[in-house]
Amino acid sequence: MTDILLAVDDDEGRAQLQAEAVADLDWADGSTTVTVAHVFTDNVEGASISQFAPARVARDILEENGIEVALEESSGDPADQIVGLAKRRDADLVCVAGRKRSPAGKAVFGSVSQTVMLDSEIPVLFCPFEV
Repeated sequence: MTDILLAVDDDEGRAQLQAEAVADLDWADGSTTVTVAHVFTDNVEGASISQFAPARVARDILEENGIEVALEESSGDPADQIVGLAKRRDADLVCVAGRKRSPAGKAVFGSVSQTVMLDSEIPVLFCPFEV
């Protein structure tokens, strides 16, 4: 069995891109479980992952492709939470998406995707998103 952690941010388009990329993966054993996760950094409304539109978009696409899906939420530093969740779940792959940013923008604002790629001990599938 293959266990994939698909970490979504607040953009439905990026979540769709990630889910489609994961659904297109061809794993030898044919049995894949995907955990769609989101790290809330500012959740004043108290929404849960099942109410979060990007997570629903990803879940629906994956389920339409016959993939078993679980939803997971946490709060805190997104990169740390994603890497930690992948470790706890003993995931085989982490899937993240990124937005187009200049090198200066990455330096000033940071990049969750870049940090996950650098800190993860398992492969990371990066899905670039162009606007």
